[in-house]
Amino acid sequence: MTTSLNTDRNARLETLLDRQDILDTLTRFSRGMDRFDRALFLSAFHTDATIAAGDFVGGPADLYDWASAMHANGQYATHHNLLNLTVDIDGDTAHTELYYLFVGRNRDDSNWIAGGRYIDRLERRADEWRIALRTNAIEWSGMVPTMPLPFADVADIHLNGTPSRDTDDPSYRRPLTNNREPNIPG
Repeated sequence: MTTSLNTDRNARLETLLDRQDILDTLTRFSRGMDRFDRALFLSAFHTDATIAAGDFVGGPADLYDWASAMHANGQYATHHNLLNLTVDIDGDTAHTELYYLFVGRNRDDSNWIAGGRYIDRLERRADEWRIALRTNAIEWSGMVPTMPLPFADVADIHLNGTPSRDTDDPSYRRPLTNNREPNIPG
């Protein structure tokens, strides 16, 4: 009985590790796009992957060039938020459905929001999960009224780093440190 329980537990642990590797892969896509980090973005895809997103159908390098130009010209900031994830693993192939919420602060200071699902086939090659095929199912979109950014008037708000769409963003800092003075608003 103990051997059976250990085998089952080991199989479950392997599945959990695969699921985490798959989630990390999907997250690299989003972070790579939002930070304009080409290497990170491309690390989510096999080089021979096919992606169908909007009117784009092609490979990962061309997708990055097309999407980053579209976002750079259209928005000051983008957030590709990842939500519900289902994963169906069969050996070295996995099929996923990942709900997303996209938000962009447009250059005309409007805010665009859209939701949908990334439907992917991932393959494990050389012991690494990456996207082999992606379909982007956009299901809704709209505009959100613009409001002033909160705390814009705080003098030292950017001492820990200014949000940016590149590797100068504070999220890349190692180690992350605090450069602001203690302050508890009254």
